Amino acid sequence: MIRVLLVDDQRLFREALAMLLSVRDDVDVVGEAGDGAQAVDLAARLDPDVVLMDLRMPGMDGITATRRLRADHPRTQVIALTTFDDDADVFAAIRAGAIGYLLKDASSDRLIEAIHAAARGESMLEPTVAAKLVARFAQLPDEPEPNHPPPVVARELGPRPLVVPLTERELDVVRLLAEGRSNREIAAALFLAEGTVKNHVTGALSKLGARDRTQAALKARDLGLL
Repeated sequence: MIRVLLVDDQRLFREALAMLLSVRDDVDVVGEAGDGAQAVDLAARLDPDVVLMDLRMPGMDGITATRRLRADHPRTQVIALTTFDDDADVFAAIRAGAIGYLLKDASSDRLIEAIHAAARGESMLEPTVAAKLVARFAQLPDEPEPNHPPPVVARELGPRPLVVPLTERELDVVRLLAEGRSNREIAAALFLAEGTVKNHVTGALSKLGARDRTQAALKARDLGLL
């Protein structure tokens, strides 16, 4: 059972979301908050596994609340659930520690999958958000170790290649997860069983040395695989 805290200043949306999740036997809505300050207080008392966090709220906003929650309760994962996907909100939420980012018009299946992924410590992002992060990462300059600039040969060789290369199917899966696709969407696109996709994702993460789907996409991009 995944314990979920809902945070949104729109009461009607919170109630609708609570009703949607209440029919699940694998999700328990343990509380609702109308602003960031209330969310921080409730999280301390209720110890949720996952928080669905709106970003734009009066008083303490969702970005500040996410930062506080991640600092005070590192076990609790935060999914930004918002109407907006502009660059400022996206990068601020990820920097604050949100593990997922979904828009409010996401399907119920995608939301449930994101909750399960967050509970496992895995990231699920809206496709537009994933594209923004990959594009931003590609623009970052190389950062040499302080006082130890890398030799020219290291720059010429580029990133260290994988010890065990990705299979063609794993590479297909990584390309799709870099677009923010869920396991179900990847399975449909590649005509595979969802369990098979999960196995390929696990294998790709292991070979890339990535802790979650977002980091896998970024590392694959850095290696020139995307």
